[in-house]
This record gives sequence, structure tokens and C-alpha cells, in this order.
Amino acid sequence: MVKKELADILMPEEEVDLAFKLVRDLVVFTNYRLIVVDKQGITGKKADYKTFPYKSISRFSVETAGHFNLDAELKIWISGAAEPAQSLQFRKDKNIIQIQQALAIAILKRRRR
Repeated sequence: MVKKELADILMPEEEVDLAFKLVRDLVVFTNYRLIVVDKQGITGKKADYKTFPYKSISRFSVETAGHFNLDAELKIWISGAAEPAQSLQFRKDKNIIQIQQALAIAILKRRRR
């Protein structure tokens, strides 16, 4: 389903490794990059596609939800940037742990090569 939705975005030999749906948005890990799909508008037909090649991601942070704040947040920085290039909000969503682990594996595994 994700591969079909991203058919116009993916390169011919690019494979989807993992995908997470966050309310309307989508976080997709491929064998080359991280793709964040931000669905916009009332119908969600308008979408912003952001690509982060793993080699350009310099760091990321995860802020977990607390007792009074139910939101968790993932921030991603690219090389040379002082501010996060992407910030994702999670509401009562356990996917943040899986996404953080997948991001760590994708970035660190490629740096070891």
C-alpha cells in the first residue's frame, strides 16, 4: 500500500523497509533515505514530501511524553544545520520508539560501512 502511494516518489530500485502512519502523515524508511509525507488540507490530498538521505542526518532527538504532556516529539537535524530540519509530533503513539530505533539503525549502520 505504501509502495503504491509513493510510486511516483520512489526510484526504480528503491525498496520500502519500514513505514509508520501517524494520524494522517507517513514516515517511510527505504534502503536509501527517510521520507516524511506531511498530508495537508481538510481532505489530505495535498502532500509535502520531504527526503532525508541517511548520510545527511547528523543527529536526532526524542522527547517522550510525560504525565501532563501527552505529546512526544522526534527532531531530525541535517549536517551543518543549527535548527532541526524536521520535527514530528506524536500523540499517545507508541510508534515513536520504533521510529527512533529504525532511524538509529539506518544512520549508524550506513556510517559503519
